[in-house]
Amino acid sequence: MTRLKRSVLPGFGLTFGLTLAYLSIVVLIPLSTVFLKSAGMGPADFARVAFSERAVAAYRLSFGAALAAAAVNAVFGMLVAWVLVRYRFVGRRFVSAIVDLPFALPTAVAGIALTALWATDGWIGQYLAPLGIKVAYTSLGVTIALVFVGLPFVVRSVEPVLEDVGRDLEEAAASLGAGRFTIFRRVILPAIGPALLTGFALAFARGVGEYGSVIFIAGNLPYKTEIAPLLIVTQLEQYDYAGATAIATVMLLLAFAMLLAVNLLQVWRRRRMER
Repeated sequence: MTRLKRSVLPGFGLTFGLTLAYLSIVVLIPLSTVFLKSAGMGPADFARVAFSERAVAAYRLSFGAALAAAAVNAVFGMLVAWVLVRYRFVGRRFVSAIVDLPFALPTAVAGIALTALWATDGWIGQYLAPLGIKVAYTSLGVTIALVFVGLPFVVRSVEPVLEDVGRDLEEAAASLGAGRFTIFRRVILPAIGPALLTGFALAFARGVGEYGSVIFIAGNLPYKTEIAPLLIVTQLEQYDYAGATAIATVMLLLAFAMLLAVNLLQVWRRRRMER
């Protein structure tokens, strides 16, 4: 009879059991109630509520704006992380603290501040209005709000990995005649790629479920600037709990599918780099 090899670190059984219990109480059980509540509606009623024209428009805005904001943050968040890691300048700690501000700032305060900036009579919006560019109360305003709340996820995911990428690799590539773009594409990007994808996924997930910073700048017009979380709240205010859980179920499944795709892409990229 083959005996199980004992782990060098004791206590795996106890800690693993506590981990599963904690995750079940905090994550699995609450999420399962969403499925159970929506399952009692029946397929016809579920499809009528979850895939109504208004709900589909809200899904399109929530997921589309979150995807666009995450893509913007992937580019500029990587740039911010590069500046914080590679350069030493006066005020560097202050800039690093600003990156974490969306974590600490209440989302409602962020929404009010962004609306004051980008409204047609706001500090920035008043100069864009004569050009025919309207930001507040449009899908563009929603995207800007999601860029604000999602930036720290990309920066803090890429920053520690970028610190581990020594400058000697870049200098060696440069000594061999590689240009800056080639060094970035062949040396830096493969090293930070998994972390960048992780930050992108985190920013996307945050954007899909964001509520407080969006409702003030969105305008909340059905079929146009109404996000899915607001539609869920509207259903709850009308005491339509089954309808709210149906919309929440669709959002949960779509978000899980997107995150699963990102994780599979990370696994594929890691295996490709190991070959």
